Amino acid sequence: MGAPILSDLGTEILIPVCAVVGIAFSLFQWFLVSKVTLSTEKSSGGADDKNGYAAESLIEEEEGINDHNVVQKCAEIQNAISEGATSFLFTEYQYVGIFMVAFAILIFLFLGSVEGFSTKNQPCTYDSAKTCKPALATAVFSTVSFLLGAVTSVVSGFLGMKIATYANARTTLEARKGVGKAFIVAFRSGAVMGFLLAANGLLVLYITILLFKLYYGDDWEGLFEAITGYGLGGSSMALFGRVAGGIYTKAADVGADLVGKVERNIPEDDPRNPAVIADNVGDNVGDIAGMGSDLFGSYAESSCAALVVASISSFGVNHEFTAMLYPLLVSSVGILVCLLTTLFATDFFEVKAVKEIEPALKQQLVISTALMTVGIAVVTWIALPSTFTIFNFGAQKEVKSWQLFLCVGVGLWAGLIIGFVTEYYTSNAYSPVQDVADSCRTGAATNVIFGLALGYKSVIIPIFAIAVSIFVSFSFAAMYGIAVAALGMLSTIATGLAIDAYGPISDNAGGIAEMAGMSHRIRERTDALDAAGNTTAAIGKGFAIGSAALVSLALFGAFVSRAAISTVDVLTPKVFIGLLVGAMLPYWFSAMTMKSVGSAALKMVEEVRRQFNTIPGLMEGTAKPDYATCVKISTDASIKEMIAPGALVMLTPLIVGILFGVETLSGVLAGSLVSGVQIAISASNTGGAWDNAKKYIEAGVSEHARTLGPKGSDAHKAAVIGDTVGDPLKDTSGPSLNILIKLMAVESLVFAPFFATHGGLLFKLF
Repeated sequence: MGAPILSDLGTEILIPVCAVVGIAFSLFQWFLVSKVTLSTEKSSGGADDKNGYAAESLIEEEEGINDHNVVQKCAEIQNAISEGATSFLFTEYQYVGIFMVAFAILIFLFLGSVEGFSTKNQPCTYDSAKTCKPALATAVFSTVSFLLGAVTSVVSGFLGMKIATYANARTTLEARKGVGKAFIVAFRSGAVMGFLLAANGLLVLYITILLFKLYYGDDWEGLFEAITGYGLGGSSMALFGRVAGGIYTKAADVGADLVGKVERNIPEDDPRNPAVIADNVGDNVGDIAGMGSDLFGSYAESSCAALVVASISSFGVNHEFTAMLYPLLVSSVGILVCLLTTLFATDFFEVKAVKEIEPALKQQLVISTALMTVGIAVVTWIALPSTFTIFNFGAQKEVKSWQLFLCVGVGLWAGLIIGFVTEYYTSNAYSPVQDVADSCRTGAATNVIFGLALGYKSVIIPIFAIAVSIFVSFSFAAMYGIAVAALGMLSTIATGLAIDAYGPISDNAGGIAEMAGMSHRIRERTDALDAAGNTTAAIGKGFAIGSAALVSLALFGAFVSRAAISTVDVLTPKVFIGLLVGAMLPYWFSAMTMKSVGSAALKMVEEVRRQFNTIPGLMEGTAKPDYATCVKISTDASIKEMIAPGALVMLTPLIVGILFGVETLSGVLAGSLVSGVQIAISASNTGGAWDNAKKYIEAGVSEHARTLGPKGSDAHKAAVIGDTVGDPLKDTSGPSLNILIKLMAVESLVFAPFFATHGGLLFKLF
């Protein structure tokens, strides 16, 4: 079979070293960002320094932007945004913490009541020394891994929010030196989040495996079954983070846009708008903290799915430690590849003009994918035996190492394809979004019609890319191939997160520039950064949805194996009714989240209108709006409204598994996967297209856009309404759906022993 070149000791060193390198690199990027000072005191840089900036680097002193008051204003706005985001997350985490403890107790009670905790259904699992491992003890480890995953997810989101709120005003101030300087600050700040999340997730998972191994010894099947709780914990927190953050940010955004831009015809982020602070806070709690937890959940679940399948294959049976940890080795090399890729944007090449921003971000995706292909080949060569066997629904399938390389590679490149197809349908540089913008000439109704049609059509190519990935990876390496294909799509997660986080940071920077009264030229630069970020954020959503489909299918396969289901026959009534219910769930979930945004936005619109109508001098700029009330409305609404959608997702597998059994639950998982992926792609792309159609008209960069009229024209108002309708689609319902399909699958996998033993109560009565 050919032993791997990399020794077990080498593996034990390589994985934590790569994780530590990732953490160190992120801290170094944070240090570089911190060198941009918000202090109004003169720095020690030299006699020609003014407020910490060299005089020759300031190009608009004559407009007053180097005034102490402006710098102080930027610092005050940043503090307000940071305090609002921190306060919201602490409030959210208090509620989520209660759920986390309650669900941990549920895991312990359910799994502790199962006689056997493995696919063998024996009273105990045994290691090579025939030492009994009681199911109760394994239930404890599953509970612990759940809590570790949940805490890591929460920390990932919180740290991302802190760096984003730390960097937004610094990006604004750097824009005074040119768009290139501002780009570097925003991108480095995004890299802090990307590398911290990827490295922390890898390190915690690796340490958890080592600690659990001390108890389980050679019982690797039991060990990695217990590890599945890590993925469940990560996704559980991600669901609440995405839903609550999405409701928060979109309630504020809709309120600010409908009253400010449509009714009062004032610019976006105008300081006279009472909802402007809440809107900027929302960018951080939704698009940063929620998104960070989401992608951490994907990484944790794909790793757990691969490890569970591998543990009952030749890697686990023969106790091949290096080959067993192949998924973690792929992620480790991914950190190094992303580190090198980041240098292309910050050190090797310099962004000097607005037109170079978007290509620089997209080059990150292409370069990281190309380099990662080489990295995967090297890892596969040194970490895997030339031939091995993989568990395949009751049988063992022989696989060659080069075939597994192709499985990871096809997932990696499919992600890039999905990303660029997403860009085509959401960027205003291409005809689909331009057609949507043109439809605004006849009003909001035609804009909505064109946008919905675009979203539906945009599903076609991504689904084919996912289908090809599934076919190739399953043909070569069964369910393990699909799991590592998902991991391949997420192997460049540090770069993907850096690009994703860059967008909200740039968006906040533009808002701060507007609120601080900085010159129009500064706002143009921050808007250019934000526009590029919108496109790459859409690409990131495509990656997240594609990986969610592969991860969910891999988890589904692991669930079927662990629940001892021989076949899933769709013609069986038990399975078919599950398919119908599962396909319906994403619609139910989307309806709940969209209505939640609507309810919160309704309160926000009423409050913003009230302030404009009752506060004398507000419209004239002589009075200050009550920002705190709007922040409270978003906070209260998002915390309240996140409970019902979260309960729907978390309780469905439990209810179906207990009452109807594992066969019906398998149908529910399959139905939700097929339906949820398509709705998620369509919703995200429709919302993204409406957003960029509005920006296309506002920019007026082409003759076509100028004919639609300036800001405030009927076409522009129709575009703003379309963008407002699309906000909950692209930032709440769409992104949350990929968590729904992953979370239901990993929850079913964790509880599979209980469902297989005690489930199907309703059918047993008849």
